[in-house]
Amino acid sequence: QVQLVESGGGLVQPGGSLRLSCAASGFTLDRYAIGWFRQAPGQEREGVSSITVSYLTYYKDSVKGRFTISRDNAKNTVYLQMNSLKPEDTAVYYCAAATHSYGGSWYLPSLYDYWGQGTQVTVSS
Repeated sequence: QVQLVESGGGLVQPGGSLRLSCAASGFTLDRYAIGWFRQAPGQEREGVSSITVSYLTYYKDSVKGRFTISRDNAKNTVYLQMNSLKPEDTAVYYCAAATHSYGGSWYLPSLYDYWGQGTQVTVSS
């Protein structure tokens, strides 16, 4: 059974940090590009970051310099290190796996085949 499980979300003050993890079971992540998405209430799901099988990384403009995506194939896990968090980063964060190359359209949810259940990130004082 193919499954992605996110963890690491929580409540953090503005300026704080969190590290999200996306662990896979039932398949090996090293053959897939992995994306992180987020969805705030009343808003569409948006791409935050993605990493290809060759470790090429992409970021949404508003998180560049603050978020870092990485993958540890030995642990079958992808991480999203989030620093200098802002209230506007508050959302449910999802990881997803793409079975096919997405070219430059890494931010499109429709290009991803497997999704996790999401983890809540709340940035508030």
